[in-house]
Amino acid sequence: MPLTTEQRYKPYEDWTEEEIKKIKENAAKSPWHTHFHIEPPYGLLNDPNGFSFFKGKWQLFYQYFPFGAAHGLKSWVQTESTDLVHFEETGTVLTPNTPLDSHGMYSGSAMQFGDKLFIFYTGNVRDENWMRQTYQNGVLLDSDGNWEKVPQTLIAQPEDVTDHFRDPQIFFHEGEYYTIIGAQDIQKKGIVKLYKAQNSDYCNWTFVGDLDFQNDLTSYMIECPNLVFVDKQPVLLYCPQGMDKTIYPYDNIYPNMYKIADSFDTENAALINPSEIHNLDYGFEAYATQGFNAPDGRALTVSWLGLPDISYPTDRFDYQGVLSLVKELTIKDGKLYQYPVEAITSLRKDQGSPLTDKSKTNNIYELELDIAADTQAEFLLFSDEDGHGLKILADTQNGLITVDRSQAGEQYAIEFGQTRSCTIEPGALKFNIFIDRSVFEIFINKGEKVFSGRVFPHETQSGITIKSGSISGTYYELDYGRKTN
Repeated sequence: MPLTTEQRYKPYEDWTEEEIKKIKENAAKSPWHTHFHIEPPYGLLNDPNGFSFFKGKWQLFYQYFPFGAAHGLKSWVQTESTDLVHFEETGTVLTPNTPLDSHGMYSGSAMQFGDKLFIFYTGNVRDENWMRQTYQNGVLLDSDGNWEKVPQTLIAQPEDVTDHFRDPQIFFHEGEYYTIIGAQDIQKKGIVKLYKAQNSDYCNWTFVGDLDFQNDLTSYMIECPNLVFVDKQPVLLYCPQGMDKTIYPYDNIYPNMYKIADSFDTENAALINPSEIHNLDYGFEAYATQGFNAPDGRALTVSWLGLPDISYPTDRFDYQGVLSLVKELTIKDGKLYQYPVEAITSLRKDQGSPLTDKSKTNNIYELELDIAADTQAEFLLFSDEDGHGLKILADTQNGLITVDRSQAGEQYAIEFGQTRSCTIEPGALKFNIFIDRSVFEIFINKGEKVFSGRVFPHETQSGITIKSGSISGTYYELDYGRKTN
């Protein structure tokens, strides 16, 4: 049964040990837990948060509701990594425990200041009439995992926006600290607001202006805006909810988009010469992407492979949500490329084997494929003996790639379609595909185009089938170093 509003916002301490035990036992029964992706053992994961570098390690938090596959009273769970591939939970959980976040710690970002990690997040507050107020708040985390919340709100909700005002992303640019925040203005249009820290003080923010990025103003809310720099070029990542499909013909319930600009005018809050809008990921699930510039300058991103307002087959096991692999952004010939960080190869157990049909795998592997020019290639992942599975079609003569999950596992969200496609320059293609129990991430030409999504295969769906076309490649078994269930 779906949780009631009262249950979703019940204080954590009011959940009994027996209730939590029942949730854990149910989640453990799922056949679809991932192996090398960040996923909660139970409860709901959604946005990646606080992606940063601190005390010599990569920090990545995820927004979390522990008590079932529902959006409720959200906290943040901390994970750490030394290679951006192997992430482990630290045991630190940031919980909503003040009047400024009484109904949940919503999304935000992080950056090191001195010997502390400053975490910038949205506090969600409801009054007795369930009217919402949002606050942009701070947390200071030390190297021992101790945390303390900044006692005052840092940016109050402006008068020209509704209560949809959230997801602060802090970044450093040309010697100054800035933050952008997603918002809905009083005309119910999605906008992005830019603020600047005075004297590099994370407690003292001044409004610069509404960000000019040639906003089409057809969305009703912009969530999770992130500004990163790739070789000094600004790249705006954002989620324009409700964007008119005449602007861009997306299929998912909500899109995750981007624009590349020539430069960033900080005084006038403007991206100079922004590109047309582009789809960040052509698959079924990629949302709330968070990016930041690492100390070495690389632009790194990670996404929630899930979508708001969608039910998933894992819901009946009291859990939902997974994060993507960490990707590095590059720009080549004006195109944005996204590809997993180099350490992803550390998951390979051996030197690989030539690609052949396989009747059974463990659904934990990587494929590196070459598809010849002037061919109509078709292959199946998660395949069974009846010819069902995740169908990949690559028409290298006409430059069209299609992913079809209509015969792969338990179906869901079918009202948003069961196929996704993108165009690409005709000619030979290289695919790198990562399969993880119930996740697929497909990178074409080392990240020129990306398809990400979920498949919840039936017990018999664990094969690889080559149907047609000139396809060659290598199969790698992957091992994260943890047991699978």
